[in-house]
Amino acid sequence: MTQANARRYQVVEGWEQLPAGYQHRDVAGVAVDGEDRVFLICRGDHPIIVYNAKGDFLRSWGEGEFTYRTHGLTIAPDGTVWATDDGNHTVRQFTPAGKLLLTLGTLNTPSDTGYDGKDSINIPRAAGPFNRPTNLAIGPRGDLYVSDGYGNCRVHQFSPTGTLKRSWGVSGTGPGQFHLPHGIAVAADGRVFVCDRENDRIQVFSPDGEYLAEWTDTQRPTHLVFDAEGRAHVSELWWHKGQTSQRHGPITNPRPGRVSVFDRDGHLLARWGGPDATAAGSFAAPHGLAVDSRGDVYVSEVTWTFAVSRGLAPEGTHTFQKFALSR
Repeated sequence: MTQANARRYQVVEGWEQLPAGYQHRDVAGVAVDGEDRVFLICRGDHPIIVYNAKGDFLRSWGEGEFTYRTHGLTIAPDGTVWATDDGNHTVRQFTPAGKLLLTLGTLNTPSDTGYDGKDSINIPRAAGPFNRPTNLAIGPRGDLYVSDGYGNCRVHQFSPTGTLKRSWGVSGTGPGQFHLPHGIAVAADGRVFVCDRENDRIQVFSPDGEYLAEWTDTQRPTHLVFDAEGRAHVSELWWHKGQTSQRHGPITNPRPGRVSVFDRDGHLLARWGGPDATAAGSFAAPHGLAVDSRGDVYVSEVTWTFAVSRGLAPEGTHTFQKFALSR
């Protein structure tokens, strides 16, 4: 595990007490609530799994309510849970116990972008919500921002009650353009950070969608979250030999998955992840992450989809890990 600069993290093996009979070959997202309970959104029989701060299992819910393509998870300041399902083209708000409160998007009805179901790079046209949305973030005034996604190339801004206010983005590599907007977060000052995954960058926008800047010291970023001090934590997917980055071109040497921590200005504070995807503390397919009140980091991985099913990691490789901040 490699590290840089001011912050160090150590993997906590055995933290998660997954109940007997449960499995999660893919953990698409993770979020932490105000009591440091840890929520996972999984692709399997038990979509939402909840643990206490010690890793003890509390409950699961959502059985039968999600497709296999669950994707992102966000917990609002009021404790409600926002779950993104790119398989049914919705982002839904639930109580912490799983009661449905609100649905954004139309169930099982994608917007008309011309997406062919496979090519997330060349989206023929931008459209409204949603076509395989990926994640949701909440602004300081309660506005909802959704990255959309595999079948679209946009960010949508909603009011706190779910009214669409504006959308921005088209397919491309220029400022304000996206090749797979995959993760999204809002800083305390209202700036919107979008993980432009296949362009190997994080784009920064004003609360109303005006392009401000980009961070390029990142690799295939999948998600981003801020801690209470404004540090940005980013999960970053592997580039495997033979794949093609829209920024760097064909990949000739593997670039392992990793997690990076930046200060509010984009300066690197920590980075870890090595070439052995099976090793504790390294990653097969980092896809989501969360930070608790102590600064500890939780990383979810879509290990089956991106690694095991493609012969890049063996069955049984980790799909969820906790990292403790050294104190």
